[in-house]
Parts: sequence; structure tokens; C-alpha cells
Amino acid sequence: MSRAADRLKAVLNHLDPSLACVRASNTSGQTITHTYQPHNLRYTNDNDLLSLDQRLFYEENGFVVIKNLVSKEDIDRFRGAFERICRREVSPPGLLVMRDVAIANSEFVPDQKAVTKIQDYQEDPELFRYCTLPEVLQYVECFVGEDIMAMHTMLINKPPDAGKKTSRHPLHQDLHYFPFRPVDKIVCAWTAMERITRQNGCLVVLPGTHAGTLMEHDYPEWEGGVNKMYHGVRDFDPELPRAHLEMEKGDTVFFHPLLIHGSGMNQTTGFRKAISCHYASAHCFYIDVKDTTQENIEEEVRQIAERKYGVTDAIRFQDTWALRGRLVKGERVSL
Repeated sequence: MSRAADRLKAVLNHLDPSLACVRASNTSGQTITHTYQPHNLRYTNDNDLLSLDQRLFYEENGFVVIKNLVSKEDIDRFRGAFERICRREVSPPGLLVMRDVAIANSEFVPDQKAVTKIQDYQEDPELFRYCTLPEVLQYVECFVGEDIMAMHTMLINKPPDAGKKTSRHPLHQDLHYFPFRPVDKIVCAWTAMERITRQNGCLVVLPGTHAGTLMEHDYPEWEGGVNKMYHGVRDFDPELPRAHLEMEKGDTVFFHPLLIHGSGMNQTTGFRKAISCHYASAHCFYIDVKDTTQENIEEEVRQIAERKYGVTDAIRFQDTWALRGRLVKGERVSL
């Protein structure tokens, strides 16, 4: 079976075993057998939590879904904390509240634009509890090791699309936003807060793209506009296979920061919620992104930080991350 067919079969089996019916014909009389040993795997650590099949799946595809990882009780508490923020009952320091450019009606507060995402909730004790859940951290350790930093926190509240398709999130690589390395010691945990389908805008991923390099990003030229900070990959191959990650409440996907991913429109009448955290090994280090493809996001983040904190002196990209990073397990070594 060809490598491409192997990968597609693995993806389909991971999402729904009933779909894994890919076939390929040999083009020669030669049969090649690949033997993997755990110590040869690049992207995961051997700590007996992930099965070998799960590790091989992540190795090939750059993501793995763990079913029913976060309890419904915890998710309901996170939903309540988000609602309090939307109602302006609390205002955690450093929180960035984002609203859709085209959505006029708020979910909780009449006559206000809808809150579609909050970032940097590290000062909200209830929401940040997500980043410290033992059931999440035990999997994070499989990817980044024992010393773990929570670097980037989000709760995404994808709104019903208003007809201008602004509820889409362009395909992108998360590493575009991060001035720290090494890339293989960063992972995102993304948990569905309700049933997530193609109809309400589930994640779409391009399996295997984590094995590539960081590509150039910028705002896509979309009719109807695009939300602030929603950069997209430039010049990727549109023919690459895609997988849609339909998930149930509590399911959690862990994925590599080079994996190209995004999400489609929410075509339902309700808001679609997910909570996430990007983790990095505390042994990671900051880099200078000057003269790289990340210069444009560095400038945008710097401008936001100046407005947010009222600082007029030069702010380094890495300073905005050092301010937000929190140790959640082990020892803070470098970040």
C-alpha cells in the first residue's frame, strides 16, 4: 500500500473505523515493510500513556484525538466562567476579548457585538483550571516532557455566520504566532465544549503537514472581511487531503504547531464553543523573528500590547509571551 494511502487509511480509522476502507495497488513486485521502534519516534515520548498506534498516528498525521477526556461538569464550569466575562461581571487582568466584525447580536448581552473569542485567560482562576487538569497534562507530557509551561490560552465561541462568512478561520499554522522553539516541544490541547460537527464549524486539518516548515502567513483576501489576528497560510497546495474533526463534548485533540488547520463557517443558529491551551516545554527558548516570515505578526502583537498596557517603549515579541506564560508542571527552566 502506498504511503499516501496508508496515511489516509490511518486518518479515517482514527476518526471513524467504519470509513477505513482505503485500498492501493502495488506498482512493482517489491513489498516494503516499515518497522517502528518507540525510541525512533520523533514527536512523542515513551511514557506508556499513548499506545504505539496512537504515537504512530501522531507521527504520521500531526494530531491525535482523545475521546471524553474532560468531564462534562468541568466544561459546564468553564462555560459559566465565560458567560460571566461576557456579561462583564468579571474582568480578569490581561484578558483579550475579541468580537466578530459582522455579528451584531451578543449571545448573553443585548445590543452588544458577540464575543467570539477570549485569549489570555491565565488570570481567571476558573478558566485557567483547564490548563492544569491532570487528565490533560498527562497527555501534554507525552509531547513536551515533564516541565510544562502553559503559553497561550483561548476559549473560542464561533458564532452563527451572518452571511459574510466571517465565522470561518483561515487555514494556518500556530507556530506563526510563537517566537519560541524547538517546534517539536510545543503542543495544543483543544477541547470541544459541546458536540462539534461540520455544520457548526469543526476543525479541519491537513494531515501530515506538521512534517513541513513554517510558511508565510497574512490576512486572506476574503469578501466580507476577516477577523483581527486571523492570519492564513499563503501558497499552500489546495489539493492536499483534509480531515474534518467532528467531536463530542469533552473530546480533546492534541496537535503539532506546524499542522495546517482551520475551521469552516458555523451554519447553525447556535454558538460553537471550544477551550484550548498551547503548551511548551519549559526548556524551550525564545528566538528573534526579525527578517523572518513572523515579522508581520510580531508588529501586530506589539501594537496590541502597547494599546492594552499603555506602554510606549519598545516591546519585544518575546516579552509579550513571557508575561503570559505560566508554569503548570515541573520546573521553569528557560521560558
